[in-house]
Amino acid sequence: MAGKWRWNAAQFAERKWWQNYLKTKEVSEYLSWKKKYWENLLQKCNPYFSINENDTILDAGCGPAGMFMLFGNNKTTAFDPLIDSYEKDLPHFKKNNYPSVTFINSGLEDISINEKFDKIFCMNAINHVQDIELCYDNLIQLAKPDAFVIVTIDAHNYSFFKKIFRLLPGDILHPHQYDLNEYEKFLTSRNCDLIKSIHLKQEFFFDHYMLIAQKK
Repeated sequence: MAGKWRWNAAQFAERKWWQNYLKTKEVSEYLSWKKKYWENLLQKCNPYFSINENDTILDAGCGPAGMFMLFGNNKTTAFDPLIDSYEKDLPHFKKNNYPSVTFINSGLEDISINEKFDKIFCMNAINHVQDIELCYDNLIQLAKPDAFVIVTIDAHNYSFFKKIFRLLPGDILHPHQYDLNEYEKFLTSRNCDLIKSIHLKQEFFFDHYMLIAQKK
């Protein structure tokens, strides 16, 4: 569990990061690019599952331009602890632009939804939370039996740097520092089969992965 000060700092930095990142990006061009990015990522999932018209979909830690952009024909729920701030701060996000999506201003630690979902996406969000064990518990509890849970993460490449980053706020946006094997165990230890780990991007400290799991 990350210290509360570190999580609060990460939330503040996340909000400022989005403001700085989007301030020079034209709204329609950015949203078009982001939607295509998610479409390309979803195509990588095609060998393992598909989105059916009756699927209920959850976008956990959705940010201002999340996977929810793709699912206009599905019943979709999206939540983020900064979702109201994003609508206030960013012209790139307006809830009214997504009439089929139910947005909830909540973190994964305290999300309360009386529904279970067929497909759950948690894209580059799980290592932003305060209590990662609780958040994985909540994520899996929201999944129906046989549902697919898709998580993208930045995983450490070197145990030495992982230990250093855990001691120092070297990556303030990400309060948690784990390697790929540890992220996979978060899913397999919670009654899920790991279907595939897809390597998305290579960097020095971290590589970016998409983990596809199925609840038993």
